[in-house]
Amino acid sequence: MAAHSVKNAPKVLVLGVGNVVMGDDGVGIRVVQQLQREYTFPKGVEIVDGGTLGLDLLPVLEGRSHLIMVDAVETGKEPGTCVRLAGEELPIALETKVSPHQMGLKDLLSVARLMGQAPGQMVLIGVQPGSIQMGTELTHEVSLQVETMKGAVLKELSAFGVQCRPVARAVNVCRD
Repeated sequence: MAAHSVKNAPKVLVLGVGNVVMGDDGVGIRVVQQLQREYTFPKGVEIVDGGTLGLDLLPVLEGRSHLIMVDAVETGKEPGTCVRLAGEELPIALETKVSPHQMGLKDLLSVARLMGQAPGQMVLIGVQPGSIQMGTELTHEVSLQVETMKGAVLKELSAFGVQCRPVARAVNVCRD
């Protein structure tokens, strides 16, 4: 049975970005918050609510081999359509802003590349928003995709060789 040495273990950042008071723009934050509550992750994997921080996230990228971003993304498709974008698709996807934080995300990745701090593998798990109006609720179409997006993140982690464990849930036993 071969074990990954800690030295060769991937250093993964799962980064949820968005604005939770702009409707569907907050979906990335919701996905990472659920992952934080529902799973335990091995050393070397960090799940971060990046909110709308943009370039302030640069130190968090340092030393990462893999980056999984979770966000609402403008695809021109039907609201609730999920996408997985990687490599050269990322800069193109971030050209069309859903909200102001995406310019920060594009800048963050550009500056990280210039500084030699860009993770070797980057993936965006996104969903086409239905509404980015002020409000804390997700639209029906997007809320239906939260589980799908969580599953997509877990699938990416698995492909990177990362084992995630569901958090043990307390069982409520009632007696008469």
